[in-house]
Order: sequence, then structure tokens, then C-alpha cells
Amino acid sequence: MPAAEPFCPACTAVQPPGQADHFARLGFARAYDVDPAAVERRYFELQRRLHPDRFATKSPKERALSQAQATSLNDAYETLMDPLGRAVYLLRLSGIDTGGDGKTVDDPALLMEAMEMREALAEARTPAEVDALVGRARAEAEACRVALARLFAGGDLAAAGKATLRLTYLDKLLDDARARRLNVA
Repeated sequence: MPAAEPFCPACTAVQPPGQADHFARLGFARAYDVDPAAVERRYFELQRRLHPDRFATKSPKERALSQAQATSLNDAYETLMDPLGRAVYLLRLSGIDTGGDGKTVDDPALLMEAMEMREALAEARTPAEVDALVGRARAEAEACRVALARLFAGGDLAAAGKATLRLTYLDKLLDDARARRLNVA
């Protein structure tokens, strides 16, 4: 039986989630460029069939399997809907570590850019200054996402790894900028 198939085709009983990757679980090819609306449609279709409430009158084993399937489905959905999470996951599937575990970054240009943007954020004294930095970071993050689609499609995983690391820094900066915006007046 296919690893991503949630139900036995013969008896229709819910099956364990298996080892399918997130793309296979939702029925998509491994690619960075996914259609979020299609991912969402497929997720809700499967969730309607697998939700634990639908198994409330079934055996404890079937309830547990339904819960495991629903959890795996939620993980797949969250990963594929998040551009950064999807990039990290694709790289991981290809055996590439994105350095998210606190390793030293060996890209001096990226380090300099990150330090300059952090310094600008720390020095921002008005909401307008924070907003200007946020606008720049959002534009850079969108450019990263566009580049990632092209790099993954072209199979340039080394460059995709660098772009993913840059997107990680930009996303973190945007999170920090939201907090900073609350502290400037």
C-alpha cells in the first residue's frame, strides 16, 4: 500500500501515517513552488476524512491511528504553507543542513547585512523608522522567496541553502521589528 495512503483500499480502515514525506502525504511533488490554495484544499479534504471526531465510536486503535494521521497531516500542512519551513524541509530531505542549530554562518556578506539591519532596528526611534526597515525587510524576504523557487526548480541546492539562511534572518528581523514597533513612540 502507498505510504501516503491514509486508508486501506481493501477494508477502508484508517492506517498508521507511515514514513511519507509532507509532500507525498498531501499528494504533491517535492517542489518549493506549491500552490497554497491547492495545499489548503487537499489538507481540508483529508482532514474531513481523518479528523479524530469521525472515529469517536471506533475502536481505541482506530482512534489512535486517526489522531496520528491528523497530527501528521497538520505537520505537513504547516510546513508546506510556510515558505521558510518548506525551504528548510526540502533541503533537509536532500540531506542539506541549513545551519538552524546555532552553527556559525560562513557567509560574511550575510552576516554584515544581518548586523546592519539589526543595528538599524535598534537605532530606530520612531514608528516611521521601524516601518521603513520593515518595508525593506519584507521586500528582501519576497525576493528571497522568488529566488528560492527558481533555485529549487533549477536544482541549485547550495544556493537555495544560502537563500534559505538569508530568509531565516529576514523573518527573524521582521518578528523583532513587530516587537520594536510597540516600543517606539
